[in-house]
Amino acid sequence: MVSESDPKPEPPEKPLPTDCCGSGCAVCVMDAYDDALERYREALAAWEVRQLDQQG
Repeated sequence: MVSESDPKPEPPEKPLPTDCCGSGCAVCVMDAYDDALERYREALAAWEVRQLDQQG
């Protein structure tokens, strides 16, 4: 059971292919998405551990 005080992390919204201009920006939306996706995966793994701990 998911606790309201500890909701499951939500994945970041994936940019559309047209969101990237293709000009090699220093911080591309795709790079920002990759960073957000990594943080999401880490948060999800930590959340899953907490859920297992709560179940006993």
